[in-house]
Amino acid sequence: MTVLLENETEISLGIEYKEIADKVINAALDYVHCPYECEVNILLTDNNGIHEANRSMRNIDSPTDVLSFPAVDFDTPGDFTSAESDITSYFNADTGELILGDIMISLEKVLEQAESYGHSITREYAFLIAHSMLHLSGYDHIDDDERIKMEQMQDEILNNIGYTRDI
Repeated sequence: MTVLLENETEISLGIEYKEIADKVINAALDYVHCPYECEVNILLTDNNGIHEANRSMRNIDSPTDVLSFPAVDFDTPGDFTSAESDITSYFNADTGELILGDIMISLEKVLEQAESYGHSITREYAFLIAHSMLHLSGYDHIDDDERIKMEQMQDEILNNIGYTRDI
């Protein structure tokens, strides 16, 4: 697995960004039974950076906590066989890894939401990565049933690696 992480801010949360990301991404890939080694890109930004991306990519003129940009077009959430249909588009020719997609996180939102929800910065950061990994695996939360399923999956991924709501 390759996790490429870039921090374009001066914000420091006092946590090990890469170590936590690796742990959550591995747990999420195991959880959805991904049969491939994967490549995931993470960009850590601030509210201004994510606001601009949200405006230009989604036509939503406000900052958000996390944006996910899946690289694979899933027919069914969590069914990675669709990636096999176009190996040249979905797999890195040099590493053979499935290019799963990109995650963009506002570190300012991590701080705000950790305080608002009453849990640790580490847990909030891990939560946003778990949430995005489900999006990168084809899951969404457009209707209530999907939202409930994703919330359950996120909690299970995080609980499996010890990032519970009380930390």
